[in-house]
Amino acid sequence: MADLVPPTSLVRVSFIAAMDEFRAEGRGRPGDPSMVGAEIRDYSATWADPDGFEQYVRQVRDEALDDTPRSAGYVPSTTLWWVDGTAYLGRIAIRHQLTQHLLDYGGHIGYDIRPSARRRGHATAMLNRTLPVAAGLGINPALITCDEDNIGSRKVIESNGGRLEDQRGIKLRYWVPTS
Repeated sequence: MADLVPPTSLVRVSFIAAMDEFRAEGRGRPGDPSMVGAEIRDYSATWADPDGFEQYVRQVRDEALDDTPRSAGYVPSTTLWWVDGTAYLGRIAIRHQLTQHLLDYGGHIGYDIRPSARRRGHATAMLNRTLPVAAGLGINPALITCDEDNIGSRKVIESNGGRLEDQRGIKLRYWVPTS
């Protein structure tokens, strides 16, 4: 049974396989603004080495701390991984606050399910389990966005109580109660 956990080195082999799946669908190429894409570009060269992967895991966990150095425009965020034993299925990130860009396009919460694990209810369950974590961070309601043509993500958000507020560009903006 899948569970929401802090990033862990215990799923390294499966995590690398998942990132290969994302690469196969075009993630990680220049211009890919997604969290998965950026991490593939920035860190994939270190993942094969267990020590390099452990350092990556620590860095992802540290992004939740207010005093962690980060690039301009980035905010503290808590990342959790959706795993089943040692199988990495996906990730979800809770941004602790909103910049203007996040308010318009990114939202408080972003998530990805590896391609081979999609259409099995993982995203819906992962988001459901994450909402109380967001509430514990003082976020209520949470803003979650998705592309207008992403029917699967729309269903995930709406299944978790999301109410559409508006559309900005190609992004639909939903507010989801966390408690």
